[in-house]
Amino acid sequence: MKFTIDDKRLRFCVTLVTALIGGALFSIIHSPIPWLLGPMTALLIGSRFGKVQFYWPRMIRDTGLVIVGYSIGLSFSKEALLEIVAKLPSMLLMTVLLVCCCAGIAFVVSKLSGVDYPTVLIGSIPGGLSQMIIFAEELKGINITTVTFLQVARLIMIIFFVPFLIIGPLFNNTSNTVPNIVTGGAVSTGPFFPTIIWFGLICVVCALLARKLHFPTPYLLGPIIGTAIFNLIGAHGPSLPPSLLDASQLFIGAYIGLLLKPEKLEHKTKIISLALISGLVMILVSIGLSMLLVSFYHICHSTSFLALAPGGMDQMGILAHVIHADLSMVTGYQIFRLLFIYFVVPPILRWIFKVGMGKTVNTP
Repeated sequence: MKFTIDDKRLRFCVTLVTALIGGALFSIIHSPIPWLLGPMTALLIGSRFGKVQFYWPRMIRDTGLVIVGYSIGLSFSKEALLEIVAKLPSMLLMTVLLVCCCAGIAFVVSKLSGVDYPTVLIGSIPGGLSQMIIFAEELKGINITTVTFLQVARLIMIIFFVPFLIIGPLFNNTSNTVPNIVTGGAVSTGPFFPTIIWFGLICVVCALLARKLHFPTPYLLGPIIGTAIFNLIGAHGPSLPPSLLDASQLFIGAYIGLLLKPEKLEHKTKIISLALISGLVMILVSIGLSMLLVSFYHICHSTSFLALAPGGMDQMGILAHVIHADLSMVTGYQIFRLLFIYFVVPPILRWIFKVGMGKTVNTP
């Protein structure tokens, strides 16, 4: 079997080896969530200097999301669901405050960088990366490359800094290993096989159905909903071994590492600097809001912070696993913010841009 340098099989093998090396190195230095941060760092650096262009199929990333979604779904018990419903007012309040803070940060970044405000605002909203990019494509005059970079830079900034913050002395967490069971949810006491096969099929079907219904992040949200429903009716699935959770982190981390392409960005130094500063400010805002949330409810600081951190729901869910945080609470707040930003924010921004700033929406 002959390989060429452009062969996808060769490119994938090189990418996989690089990701594994990154994960192994981060494990050796005892980094938090090493199999997420390691592959992401290795591929982000390697893609700049390697002779072979990396290749990582989206399907593998989606598989990682399904695994994480199943693990998160296990944490939803009846008690946890009732607690989340009782906290819906605070979810709305915290989400609105976070979005308003992001709008203010975007205004400052726009003034300092000279990039138009609508572009910076869409790039700063802590929603799903794909949703914000799709929304940006619907508006005239929006710089898609800048939006993509700001979103990815914010996400990477948060993924890198939040683990070290949450496991550091500020939050008094010392565990950096994935627990054997999912905190807060009931798990099956029966054999791992064939129960896991049935739940695997359920997760895949729910993921495909969520994609068909145009749910945000369907390969994560679908398995969460499907597993949670079966968990709530008493059909508990088995917990996953740490090695499989590590693999899911690698699947996701490798994909994220290849998203950022600084060579396609204009005014790199200024935009990169402002993106990093704005990401840091968002983290500080999240810490402040989390302290406010702790004063409302009897929850630990780490759970509160992860619930409000403006990162990806999958990354925050993985980190909640690592530190034994209240996974259902973290996921509940993250899902609420995701749905709010997906369904409520775009219509509001579209109206503001059209009426207040003269932006017009493209029509098919």
